[in-house]
Amino acid sequence: MKRILALFLAASCFTSLSLASAQTKSSTGSAEKSWKQIPIPPLPAFKPQQPKRIELSNGMVIFLQEDHELPLIDAVARIRGGSVNEPAAKIGLVDIYGEVWRTGGTKSQTGDELDDFLEVRAAKVETSGGPDSTTISFSCLKGDLDDVFKVFVDVLQNPEFRAEKIDIAQKGAYDSISRRNDDERGIAQRESVKLAYGADNPYAHVPEYATVAAVTRQDLLDWHAKYVHPNNIILGISGDFDSAAMEARLRAAFDSWPKGPAFPKNEIQYAPAKPGYYLIPKDDVNQSNIHMVTLGITRDNPDYYAISVFNQAFGGGFSSRLFNDIRTKRGLAYGVGGGVGTNFGHPGILQIAIGTKSQSTIEAIQAAYEDIDDLARHPITDEEIQHAKDAILNAFVFRLDSPDKILSERMTYEYYGYPPDWLDKYQAEIKKVTAADVNRIAAKYLHKDQLAVLVVGNTKDFDKPLSSLGAVKEIDITIPPPPGEKEETKPAASNAEGKALAAKVAAAMGGLPKLQSVKTLHVNFTEGEGGESPTPIDVTLAFPDSMRVEVQTPQGLLTLVAAPNAGFMTMANMGSQTMPPGKKNEMLAQLHHDLIYVAAHAEDPAFTFTAAGTEKIGDVDAAVLDIGGAIPWVRWYVDPKTGYILREKYKAMTPAGPFDGETDLSDWRAADGLTQPYLHKNKQNGHETSMVEYKKVEINPAVDATLFAKPAEK
Repeated sequence: MKRILALFLAASCFTSLSLASAQTKSSTGSAEKSWKQIPIPPLPAFKPQQPKRIELSNGMVIFLQEDHELPLIDAVARIRGGSVNEPAAKIGLVDIYGEVWRTGGTKSQTGDELDDFLEVRAAKVETSGGPDSTTISFSCLKGDLDDVFKVFVDVLQNPEFRAEKIDIAQKGAYDSISRRNDDERGIAQRESVKLAYGADNPYAHVPEYATVAAVTRQDLLDWHAKYVHPNNIILGISGDFDSAAMEARLRAAFDSWPKGPAFPKNEIQYAPAKPGYYLIPKDDVNQSNIHMVTLGITRDNPDYYAISVFNQAFGGGFSSRLFNDIRTKRGLAYGVGGGVGTNFGHPGILQIAIGTKSQSTIEAIQAAYEDIDDLARHPITDEEIQHAKDAILNAFVFRLDSPDKILSERMTYEYYGYPPDWLDKYQAEIKKVTAADVNRIAAKYLHKDQLAVLVVGNTKDFDKPLSSLGAVKEIDITIPPPPGEKEETKPAASNAEGKALAAKVAAAMGGLPKLQSVKTLHVNFTEGEGGESPTPIDVTLAFPDSMRVEVQTPQGLLTLVAAPNAGFMTMANMGSQTMPPGKKNEMLAQLHHDLIYVAAHAEDPAFTFTAAGTEKIGDVDAAVLDIGGAIPWVRWYVDPKTGYILREKYKAMTPAGPFDGETDLSDWRAADGLTQPYLHKNKQNGHETSMVEYKKVEINPAVDATLFAKPAEK
């Protein structure tokens, strides 16, 4: 059947083409009609289905949007109060609150029990936190509404915030913090927001280990008690229901809920960075992310509609000026765009963003400047404006092509205090925009000498130094360590006792000359956890900066490499991928904590060796030695009689966040003139995690440099 249909279509096309050809030949040479002459009918009037608005006596606002296409019901409650309201000492509180509100369960059911209850009904009840508000939502089949609505109300009014779920949420936050400098695009976005709003502005705040660690269960309970009141809630429900019956259900559930205090108006100050050049060096990338920013406007600004058209024409798509010039004509960017940013509740960010190869960084910035200047010499034309309007209006319906999208938009206007008909007049206002309006916007808002220009990239590959454009301020994106680490990880200086103790360890391991002769090290060992079969692991070190680890896994051989010019992971039959910088740094920290490497620097003034008293390790009064300076902090507990290290402590990082590491060292054996511990028992945060047993140690084996080079892509 499909083949017959295909033949029929082909024949039809051929017949049509033949007729067209015949008509053309018989047209006595008249030119074919241009596609531009094809009449395009005007867009039909936009008359969306408006939700029904209800306001309860306690101030709770409800929107009902019937949609009988499918037997589903969805709801979301938006609650005033978001991360902009959290204390500066507890940034991250709202993210944790938004997660644990649901996972922590209610007073009657744990979060895991709720999971099971909802899963069998293919339903959801979810919570989340945001900058301006928090939300709780549900989704279910029409027939399960009674059961799911009860859960929704219970979670809304009676959350328990169980401690174990708070711990999980905090560890997830630690993981995000540890990885936040891995992606250059994320760095550029985060830091450009700080430049546009000011680093102390709550919309620019980012969580740190210390602020996340400061969040307690009582903080979550207090937040809920402060903000979750009916007069702070806008509830929207869409789906297959009868509005009268749904209104009765909601009144029965919420009418008697007492009204709370009025939500205080946010008084937020904005302090954009001074115009100029800001740099974040990142030497593991081959491209630059450029953000040119200053403060934008809110959408209640009378210029909003003209700005929308200007943004589309200047930097809003494939036909925009920025794209056509910087990417298409000059070939300087794989991505470019921008305009005057707008938001409902707070100013947006005026921004031009460019992604370019490192070697065209300065040229791309100068190209953007030229396009800004060109707006005065060559104003945006009527044709460009018409294309921009068409793009906006043709896409408009797809933003609002379902009742639930219209409901969401209507709730946004209610939340931020915009007129109920704001959406209704959008199309008409866009159509009214003139060329004079658009070009007035360019002159009013976009000035290159008012922009803070942020570049995240590999400076050694730039076509010119960024300083060739003007004075440059380098931004430090170092992640502050977890609470308590600073004091512990940075011994002030070496002392005589510490140096003597380091010399004793070096002598016990084979002597300083022998240690300093070690350039490469190859170790085979097994590592086991909790009674599981030990995993064979092979490690090759090339001091001072290259490490290769090969792990036999059930899926095949996993290889991890950290070296000056490489950081990658490969898996059998899965290819190679770049290692996140945080993981690479963690591997190099392990290399720099290797006993041979540290002991070989016992007389190096760049290392600090500080004796810090004694501590009982088993039956031994071990001498405590803090080591730092040129390497991350590590603490050794040394047997004063033998010089052997009995235990080491250090700070490290896993995907779950930072931890306190501890390793007991024993079974010291000599191999090729060096003495090392063959048994390592590891702990994280006081809990036993694994045991490592050395099987074979090779000192100064021949090592092929290609072991540390990333395989060529096939």
